[in-house]
Amino acid sequence: MATTKKATSKKIAIDDNHIITMYMNSVLEKNHRPKNVYLFCKENAIEEADFYSFFGSFSAVKQAIWAKFFENAIASIEKDENYGSYTDKNKLLTLFFSLFEIMTLNRSYVLFSLQENNDGLKNLKDLKQFRSLFKTFVVEIIEDNTNESFVKLEKITKPVFSEGAWIQFLFILKFWIDDASKSFENTDIVIEKSVNTVVDLLNTKPLESLFDLGKFLWKERKM
Repeated sequence: MATTKKATSKKIAIDDNHIITMYMNSVLEKNHRPKNVYLFCKENAIEEADFYSFFGSFSAVKQAIWAKFFENAIASIEKDENYGSYTDKNKLLTLFFSLFEIMTLNRSYVLFSLQENNDGLKNLKDLKQFRSLFKTFVVEIIEDNTNESFVKLEKITKPVFSEGAWIQFLFILKFWIDDASKSFENTDIVIEKSVNTVVDLLNTKPLESLFDLGKFLWKERKM
């Protein structure tokens, strides 16, 4: 007697990206984060064990999302064959523009993440991994600089420059959140002017760049 095979549903492969996508969709559709892992997994038809195979908590998921933003920006940068020959200023500009391009594509989630609990930029726990990746990348930019006078100051410059770049990122992030210009063109202007300031602080003309940045911000404040 012939037998027929029962139709079996193909199980969806669960990985960190799948869980991240489900989490982002969940918070954007409901405008609040899931109450607990059990309900989140039940709503998305996955096993709790699958969730815990990749993340120990929602906090870990939220940090991983920001880390993915950074990794995607770096993947975009690495496609440029000429990146290695860029000046420090152009490397930083490329980093900032790439980051904000990725964040603009995910603006709804970024705003939710930063405005959750109405804490805004006061609560940066979600950016912990992002910050580490960011500062490491900036240090690599410094290490690639072969200028003799720069190398002599390298030990002092590394922490100062990387922290300064991080502060500039937060400054631009706050500006971008409030930016109502089309295509966020004012954010692009701030990126260019602020990166000039950070890089020039390593050189000899910081006051000129600070004055230029200040003029633009004052103009925007009055509008």
